[in-house]
Amino acid sequence: MNRDKIHAAIAEERRSIADLIDSLDDSQLATESLCSGWDVKTVAAHLVLPLEGGPFPVVILALRRRNPARAFDEMARRRARSTATEIAASLRNLADHQYWRPPPKIPARLAEILCHSGDIRIPLGMPFEPDPQLTMIALEMLTGPFPYGFMPLGRLRGLGWRATDIDQAWGKGPEIRGRTADLLMAAVGRTATLDALDGPGLPVLRQRISH
Repeated sequence: MNRDKIHAAIAEERRSIADLIDSLDDSQLATESLCSGWDVKTVAAHLVLPLEGGPFPVVILALRRRNPARAFDEMARRRARSTATEIAASLRNLADHQYWRPPPKIPARLAEILCHSGDIRIPLGMPFEPDPQLTMIALEMLTGPFPYGFMPLGRLRGLGWRATDIDQAWGKGPEIRGRTADLLMAAVGRTATLDALDGPGLPVLRQRISH
């Protein structure tokens, strides 16, 4: 899949999330997401931030705080003080925005939006069924040698991943099998989909995520 199609898919998912946020009540917006420490509304706010200001405000704050994770958290919580309607409108209006990233990281942008879509939808009990062809691209990056900050290096090393909804596999070692959507969320450390997976590599992954 070429870059333009990936960018279009990212924009479409942003709009889908914006529509979802617009449809949620206060209780749903306050539901704990799969992204540790954030509710659903804060995840949506996090997705808006780089579209509005690019990566540089986060970089500057990270340097000041000497902690990138703390900077991301602080900025997302600050942005989440806005109304859900305003956050959704920004995400929708800026859906096609392509903030600067080196070409190798384009699949990382896809992985991010798909994972955060799952972070929102799964705890709300809503279907999380991204296109397997898109999820395949994200998994190829995540299971490769440079997962771009999505997880501690080495977490997925020595494991095999096999999709059951498409004919595709990644990595070498004891296999973990399941739908691409469930594999994706497990690969980034979300435990909510682990019970939907099987294979001899699953106990290894559970142990690594828990430590």
